[in-house]
Amino acid sequence: MAKDDKTNIKLHLIEPRATEKSYLEQTNRIYVFPVKRSASKQAIAKMIEKDYEVTVTDVRTLIRKGKQTKFSRGKHAYPGITYRRGKKFAYVRLKKGDSIKVFDEPEDDKKTSAKEAKKAEKTAKKVDKNAGKENK
Repeated sequence: MAKDDKTNIKLHLIEPRATEKSYLEQTNRIYVFPVKRSASKQAIAKMIEKDYEVTVTDVRTLIRKGKQTKFSRGKHAYPGITYRRGKKFAYVRLKKGDSIKVFDEPEDDKKTSAKEAKKAEKTAKKVDKNAGKENK
């Protein structure tokens, strides 16, 4: 196996996690990604840099153990205990100035233009009402 083969692991980086905790971490330029358990930190960094065109400065990984669940093998069988699959997450810190769009955030220009349009409508209605009163 060549050295490059290890870094070409197909990672399933769909998109960063959109949770309250990960949203809080984004203020420190840290994004959370679910990754395959076989993925190395170097491979994760390369894939994120390639997919999102950002510069990765730090990668920390974490494996969360699956939750314990009970199961039964029939009506009178003693219930057993098993575990759900564990999940691996990568906490990725980006270079200052880089960011990844996680949430659907409306652009400020669109907000202001929509507000201005509503204000213009209201003033036009007021002008029409005042013009109608003056004619009577």
